[in-house]
Order: sequence, then C-alpha cells, then structure tokens
Amino acid sequence: MQALPVQTADIVITSSRVPEAQADSPASVTVVDGTRIERLGEPLLPVLLRQAPSVSVASSGPAGSLTEVRIRGAEANHTLLFIEGIRANDPAAGNIPRFELLNGDLFSRLEVVRGPQSALWGSEAIGGVVAVDSAANRDQLSPLAEAGSFRFRRAAVQASQASQDLNLSAAIGWQRARGIDSFDGNGDRDGYRNLSGRARAAWSPTDAIQLGASGFALSGRSEFDGYSPVTFLHADTLDSTRNKLAAGRLWTELGSKDAATRGLFSASLLRSSNRNLLAGDEINRTRGKRATLSGQVEHRLSTGGVQHLLIGAAELEKEDFSARDLVYGGASNQDRDRKHQAVTGEWRADAGAVTADVAVRRDFFSRFDDATTLRASLLGKLGGGFSLAASYGEGIAQPSFFDLYGFFPGSFVGNPGLKPESSRGAELSLRYQRGALRGGLTVYRQRLSNEILDTFDSTTFLSSTANSDEKSRRQGVEAEVGYSFGDVVRLTATYAYLKATQPDTAAGFQVREVRRPRHSGSVALDGNRGAFSYGAAIAYTGERSDTDFDSFPARSVRLQPYWLADARLAYRVGGKVELFTRFANAFGDRHQDVFGYRTEGRSVHVGLRFASRR
Repeated sequence: MQALPVQTADIVITSSRVPEAQADSPASVTVVDGTRIERLGEPLLPVLLRQAPSVSVASSGPAGSLTEVRIRGAEANHTLLFIEGIRANDPAAGNIPRFELLNGDLFSRLEVVRGPQSALWGSEAIGGVVAVDSAANRDQLSPLAEAGSFRFRRAAVQASQASQDLNLSAAIGWQRARGIDSFDGNGDRDGYRNLSGRARAAWSPTDAIQLGASGFALSGRSEFDGYSPVTFLHADTLDSTRNKLAAGRLWTELGSKDAATRGLFSASLLRSSNRNLLAGDEINRTRGKRATLSGQVEHRLSTGGVQHLLIGAAELEKEDFSARDLVYGGASNQDRDRKHQAVTGEWRADAGAVTADVAVRRDFFSRFDDATTLRASLLGKLGGGFSLAASYGEGIAQPSFFDLYGFFPGSFVGNPGLKPESSRGAELSLRYQRGALRGGLTVYRQRLSNEILDTFDSTTFLSSTANSDEKSRRQGVEAEVGYSFGDVVRLTATYAYLKATQPDTAAGFQVREVRRPRHSGSVALDGNRGAFSYGAAIAYTGERSDTDFDSFPARSVRLQPYWLADARLAYRVGGKVELFTRFANAFGDRHQDVFGYRTEGRSVHVGLRFASRR
C-alpha cells in the first residue's frame, strides 16, 4: 500500500494502487478528515463509520465490546482494514477487523471505499476497504484528558513534527469505562479498557528517495455476558476477553513525484493474540502472525492527449495460527500456517473529461483454490459540475483457520475442503461538485457465491462449515450531500437503502439477512467561530432482524430502529488550552445492535486539551 501523502485534503489512498484526487476516483469513497475527527472527539473510531452510507455498525454490548462492520450488506469478515498502511485484519480471529480496538485519539484520517476491491487489495475486500492513518503536516503537541458518565476516563497525547525532508508523528491513548450490565441491567457491569499507540516516520534524503517506518499497537480488555455452562443459554456471566494487535512496516519509495517511473517496496509484520476468560480464569487463547513482502512499480506515459499510468505489483505473505484451550485438555489445540502470493496489474488512463481504470489480480493460495479478480471503472465529467461513474468489481474472502481446521470435542469439526467466498458487483453514480456544494446518488448490485455457512448434523450433533450452492443478493441506493459555509459550518448528510437476502435451503427462497437495516442515514457537522469549535453527528439505524438462540428452535426477532446523536462543544482559553464538553447518545435512545446485548444510554463528559502548534 502506498505511503500516505503529507497533504491529504481530497485525496483517496485505497481506491487505486496509488493516491488520487477524490474527484477523479470512479469508486464510491467517504473521507472523514482530521478536523472533523478532532471536533467530534469520539473515543472509538467505529462511531465515525456511521457517517458513511451503507455502513452498518453493530456492537455486542456497551462501548469496547466486539464490533461488527458490514458494508453494503456484506458479512462482518468481508471488510478489509488498513492501519498506517498495514493490512490489519486479525489472523487469530477469523481475519475479522478489530474495530472495537481503534482508539479515536490515535488517527487523523478515516477513509471508506465501498464495493468489491479484491482486484487491488486481495482477500476480505468484498464489502469494501477501511483505512485509518495519520500524517505529520505540522508541528504539534496535543495532550488531552476527559472524564464522564459510566466512570469513563480518557487520556491521550499526539505529537508531530514536519520539515522539508523529515516527517514524524506519534500518539498514545488510554481510556476505560465501568460500563453497564449488558444482560438485563441488574447484574455486574461490563466495562472496557484500551491502551494503544502508533508512530510514523518518513525521511526524504533526496527528491527521488523516501524511507519510512510506521507501526501501531492496540490492546483492549472487554467484559461481557456470555452463555451459562450449565443451561447453555445467554446469561449474566463474568466473561471477559483480552485482545492485542501490534504491527510494524518499513518502506522505501524510489523516484521523484514527477518521474516517469517510480517504485515502492515494503515489508510488514503483524502479531495478534486473543484470550478468553471466565471469572478471571483463562478458557482459551489464539495467536496469529502475518509477514508480508510487497513491491510495486509505476510507469507514466502519454499517447496524444491521454495520460497513462501502468502499475505492476507483487506480494508474498505467510500467516501462522495457534489455538490453545484449558477446557478440553488441549484436544482443540491447533498449530497451522499457510502461504500466499499475488500479482496485480493496473492500468489507468486520463483523457481529461474521461478517466478509465482496469485492474486484474491473481492470488495463489497454498491451502485452497487460487483466484483471479477484476475491477473496471469509468468516470466521465459531463460539465457544469456533474460527472457519471460506473464500475464493476470482484471480491474474495479466504476461509479462516477456524473454518478450515477448528475443532471442539463433540460439537464442531472444521472443513479443510472449503473454497474462498467470491462476490461480483456493479454500481452507477451520478455526482455533482461545484464550489461549496457536492452530492452524489449511487445504485449498486452485488452477488455473493460460495458463502461459508455453519452446518449441523442432526444424527451426530456436530457442527461444521460448508460452501453454499446458492447466491446471496445485495442491492441498494446511496445518497450523499455536503456543503461548507467556510469554516463556520461544514455539513454532510447521507441516506442508504439496502436489500440484502440469502438463500434459505429449507424454505427454498431468499430470506432477509440479519443485522442489516433496510434504511439508514446520518447528518454530521463541524465548525469553528472565534474561540469556539463544535461538532455534532446523528445517525439513524432502521429496523433489522436478528436471531434469538435462547429459544428452541431459534427464532427470528425484530430490532427496533434508533437514532444515535453525539455532540462536542469546545472553548479555547488563552489560545492554547481548550475546555470542552461532550455528549454521547444525547437522545438517550435505548437500543440493541445485537439481540440480548444492551448498550449505554445518555452520557456527559468534560475535559481539557492543550494544543501547541506552529
């Protein structure tokens, strides 16, 4: 993945193999910049994902609990996450992104690319790609402290320094909350703790060479209510999980920004661990490691009035996985590894009024079938601020180690014969951008094949996994609008309609998929006036269905729609000290994202922030 440019305004970094202007990208992209992130002051970044259309966020309880993100109705493990340019899906947890660990005080940029992107980035990019980054474009030292409802405490510091040839940036953040009882409100409280950090350095000894390093470490502890070991029903238990994710990356860029030929080479290493405990006693743990080497060469040329960009990339990856248990006497222990190679080719052509992009990728897997994916897109500028974009994309998701080899005596046996899941999708967008006003309307359609499903054998009472013979269907509409009144108010609004269904083999027809709202939307604003700065956001999540596993047989239940409103108001004293108050779930809407797991009501917080900038 390309190193993040210092100036990030209106630049997208994951809709192509090289950064490009958002107005020139055919892909559907939402960017939340550092100014809005700072003015909203959210402790955890998943709240900000609600500002992107067709992004559903579901937390299994109060803040810090397991958080699933579904883009355009895709599965929770069909989102690819990049942190500081590093592929960050957790190999020790089914390659899901650990969004609940993303401390909001670490990063200054959030980008969401919707639709299948595996032709660019490989596995898991079926629903889309999320990237969080930081950039040192100014000298800054900014400590922060906050306290509030549910015994919430928070402290963080960000520091950065920028010069002509050296950019340094680092941050560390800590937060904890006592939380609430997520079961029925009458038991023990389920809180969380989070201690995380990140760092980035880029040095350019000449115009043609850049050397860089980046890394992050995320750690969290979350308490939750699981299932009774006696009744096997959801209960007020003393379960907790401890999660760690750390990674580092080294890279070098060769060639100046205006050179005809440039190269990027990088190496990264990620490690993760997850421990599950009951009443303080460890039940099981998993560990994962991913080592990646990658290289990319870009060449620019022109033919007549058309500018061409040719990109070739190669990647080598190795993943290791281990599992240990203290319940079955080690019977479910696993030690597995797999290797993966990929080659990618991308061609972009810019003729002024028309931009075209085609990417093809071939993934070679050591444990299952290889896969080829394609993405093709076209953007035409119609004049008067209008443009029309169309794209076709394919996505894949490799089976997790647990899907392939997982084992629990008497209950679950994995399926080593699984094939990767695959998706195909197309979209059409009409966009407008002129002056302070911008907007867009997008329609899309996707089909998921070889979906990995849980199975149950009523004769042996064993569960397993299998690829579905039928296709799941997702289609919808997205609308976005934004307007800026200078820096006084920057306003954005979104709406999304989604129809997501999957085959019901028993019924013989398509049924609605769980935890996907048919209607969703958001309104967000931020601004600055004199000594005051402010930010507010409200997100609507429509009615969804879920499954009640405590009944037999399991039954479908309805989750009520809700509004989630957050706001922050800050006042600067003496030019450097900022006093602020923040409201979360300001309407006090009682809601559940996952059936049986309660979330917090209204909360109020106060804090101060010291900002030294030059």
